[in-house]
Amino acid sequence: MEENKDKSRGEVYSEKVRAGKRTYFFDIKATKSNDYYLTITESKRKFKEDGFFYEKHKIFLYKEDFDKFIDALNDSVNHVKTELLPGVDFSQFEVKMEAGGDEDIPEDDSELKWD
Repeated sequence: MEENKDKSRGEVYSEKVRAGKRTYFFDIKATKSNDYYLTITESKRKFKEDGFFYEKHKIFLYKEDFDKFIDALNDSVNHVKTELLPGVDFSQFEVKMEAGGDEDIPEDDSELKWD
């Protein structure tokens, strides 16, 4: 039933990122007044006695916070890369098409951008 509510909100763009046992969904949705917001959902497959279920965590991000969010995320990731783990070659974690990736993923330039 909740899926129907989400569909009525006007999903206009969606991108999925598979990351091991987790999947991240980046969904742009429209409000009734034709404004837009982003939802970021982390989904993890969990097992229990009678099968499995998906545990989901969701963040709602509104346009007035886009730049602040991107700046903080870039600063945090760059801090890990340059201060905490300077010797790690992060390119080893990139998904390559020849390595079995199912999508053409652009090279990482350590900066997130909004088009």
